Amino acid sequence: MIKYEVVIYWSEEDHAFISEVPELPGCAADGATYQEALTNVEVIIQEWMETAKELGRPIPEPKGRLMFA
Repeated sequence: MIKYEVVIYWSEEDHAFISEVPELPGCAADGATYQEALTNVEVIIQEWMETAKELGRPIPEPKGRLMFA
């Protein structure tokens, strides 16, 4: 189960929904629909964590709800 906050928004420039995981630097995906962007980022989160483990880098604990202004 993914416990990281995911931010999803429409990008006019990319003509796609973009999903980003603020707690995992560089972890983002896109999709033609909101649901596709969410599904794709779930795969990318797993890949991000696998890569971090392989490289011996720490994996941040999910903080839950983040506050943005």
